[in-house]
Amino acid sequence: MENIVILTGAGISAESGLGTFRDAGGLWERHRVEDVASPEGFARDPALVQRFYNARRAAASAARPNAAHTALARLQRDYPGQVTLVTQNVDALHEAAGSNEVLHMHGALAGALCPACGHRWPAPAQMETAHPCPACHQPGARPDIVWFGEMPYHMETILTRLAACSYFVAIGTSGQVYPAAGFVQEADANGAHTLELNLEASARHSAFAEVRQGRASDLVPTWVAEMLAEADR
Repeated sequence: MENIVILTGAGISAESGLGTFRDAGGLWERHRVEDVASPEGFARDPALVQRFYNARRAAASAARPNAAHTALARLQRDYPGQVTLVTQNVDALHEAAGSNEVLHMHGALAGALCPACGHRWPAPAQMETAHPCPACHQPGARPDIVWFGEMPYHMETILTRLAACSYFVAIGTSGQVYPAAGFVQEADANGAHTLELNLEASARHSAFAEVRQGRASDLVPTWVAEMLAEADR
């Protein structure tokens, strides 16, 4: 049976009320990215970074999955082949919708990370840098988020799955952040059919064999229904 790799970006969560990186008036507009999403920014002003992610964590905890998240969970559950769900998002909406395997390549708001020993644990709703690591007891806890200049998580698994997939689908992505922006080329080079589902054409839309534009909550359930019907034939 053919395997599917799906990449989701901020656009899929926007319909659940979580703003994208580039939304006017959004959280990112009020802060320079390098001040709140880089190791250097954390070193300069850890309290600012913690406040920023505490606010993001609160917003994410209040959000609910939309029809696109639910449809992808259904695909993972019912499709006879392997469905790998990779997300650039740091919320837990895919899991809340019922997805059973989600590769968070940029980390997760729900996690805390110790820079001293690398231990990970569930983040409290309000995290402070003074919080000690449960393993080594050193202060300096940070959000378990991949910041600019850091290596995304799960890359070996993602590249292995891309090499073996028959379909690669990008949903709600800007096509501006690497290495995720290059996944379409990886999949295409290995013979996969490539599809972009986006509100508007991304920066990488021309690299896809097929592009559909519209709301994720409309496009994704329709595409999932097509894939399940095809699998039943």
